[in-house]
Amino acid sequence: MIFVIKVGGNVIDNPELLQRFLKNFAAVPGKKILIHGGGKIATRIGDKLGIESRYVNGRRITDAETIDVVTMVYGGLVNKQLVAKLQANGCNAIGLTGADANIIPAVKRPVKEIDYGFAGDISTVQAAPLKALLEAGLTPVFAPLTHDGKGQMLNTNADTIASSLATALSAYYEVRLIYCFEKKGVLHDANNDDAVINLIDRQIYQELLEDKVLTDGILPKLENAFAAIESGVKEVLIGHADDVLSNTSDTVAGTLIR
Repeated sequence: MIFVIKVGGNVIDNPELLQRFLKNFAAVPGKKILIHGGGKIATRIGDKLGIESRYVNGRRITDAETIDVVTMVYGGLVNKQLVAKLQANGCNAIGLTGADANIIPAVKRPVKEIDYGFAGDISTVQAAPLKALLEAGLTPVFAPLTHDGKGQMLNTNADTIASSLATALSAYYEVRLIYCFEKKGVLHDANNDDAVINLIDRQIYQELLEDKVLTDGILPKLENAFAAIESGVKEVLIGHADDVLSNTSDTVAGTLIR
């Protein structure tokens, strides 16, 4: 089995939690891929450069100045720091964006009610070069960036990149897609970190939606999870970053989605 693991921005922003996560990720046996979010670092650096961050419905508006900032920060600073820290933990990582080896071509999101700017919607995933890296013993580490094939970088949701990579690799491997963040899993009660729902299938998901148990923040992860499963991924797990070793074993600690 191969593990496609996405680590959230709140983990990236927490140095102690990130250090523990990377040490544990490096210890995960076998083939694995890491996809990281951006955290608040791009916002902080943009502020220093006088570039204001704008959001609509929680999504960043990526104008011409902002795509330069996120490309530098996500594809450069954050990505290479993660790679260097993984190397220090004995994991032979290689940092990538979707433009590298043309692995994740995308299209600029069409303007409808909102113009998200240089936001990318994934067209396809070229799994062959990714498989070659994995078979060579390398651990790919993806920044949340894609490209349009015409020279333009695009800002793309990291959860979606993780789901798309997992789906593409399911043609070659059994895949477990894991979303690691600061909660222990999908919760019955957002105010109780121990109220973990251990298993969710489509029927349970519909019941949770009807009962309005789920918070808005977890819904995109669940939609990406079911999209991956319906496209060939064996299973998806949502759990705490500290539990990544458990969640790459047979004894899972978070929410398993089938």
